[in-house]
Amino acid sequence: MAIIHDRLAGPRFGYHRSMSTDRLYLTGDDEADRLLVSEPMALLIGFALDQQVPVQKAFSGPKVLLERLGSLDARRLATVDFATLEAAAKGPPAIHRFPSAMAKRVQELAAHIANTYDGDAARIWTDASDGRDLKRRIAALPGFGQMKVASLTAVLANRLGVRPPGIEQELPTWPTLGDVDSPRALADYQATKRAHKAALRAEQG
Repeated sequence: MAIIHDRLAGPRFGYHRSMSTDRLYLTGDDEADRLLVSEPMALLIGFALDQQVPVQKAFSGPKVLLERLGSLDARRLATVDFATLEAAAKGPPAIHRFPSAMAKRVQELAAHIANTYDGDAARIWTDASDGRDLKRRIAALPGFGQMKVASLTAVLANRLGVRPPGIEQELPTWPTLGDVDSPRALADYQATKRAHKAALRAEQG
């Protein structure tokens, strides 16, 4: 298969043409969904914000920050005065239930990208030697636990066509955002997640 070289695709492991997309269906806002594909740092920030808020809210956050700050450049986010970043996160409207904590997380994430990848977030996957290395790189991101590692790996492989050697063995066997390929699929994913949480609460109580 041909490889497309663009912002997300590097010289080693980029998009497979038959699997690539120009948007992710995570926000309900076409511009925000396209930003997640065109700007690697936006994708990472969306995942950083994806906790204790709906998926749509989390992944809309990068577009809001871009509008308020004028840039998602990792070096800039890492060095901007925290009060400025915090104000952008608070809005109104706020990008998250806990905007100050998330502003700190975004700045830590940006610092990691600036220091480890010279500010180029896409190098997390374009430089990965294989699937295991890709997961290791994602796991090293501040605030990325096991579930986020699995979900981002699945999004990269299944939606964006990032296919380093051995990736199939590293993909989760449970539903993740990597399975979301339409607004309907997102609704189904969220319904399944709510049902799973309800079942867990029932077991515990």
